[in-house]
Amino acid sequence: MKASELRAKDVAGLEKEVSDLLKAHFGLRMQKATQQLNNHSQLGKTRRDIARAKTILAEKKKEAAK
Repeated sequence: MKASELRAKDVAGLEKEVSDLLKAHFGLRMQKATQQLNNHSQLGKTRRDIARAKTILAEKKKEAAK
């Protein structure tokens, strides 16, 4: 997911996005553990998406606190 798409969302939308990404990442980790994961690059992509969403969420919360 692109940062511009995330910046268009509000705080509640970003929090939902982070939780969805964490669930997806957990599913990928379980697939890897059971050797069902074919595309291992998905793990890194979801981890970076989580970091991107959390960063934008923190920026929005900091901006709202001002």
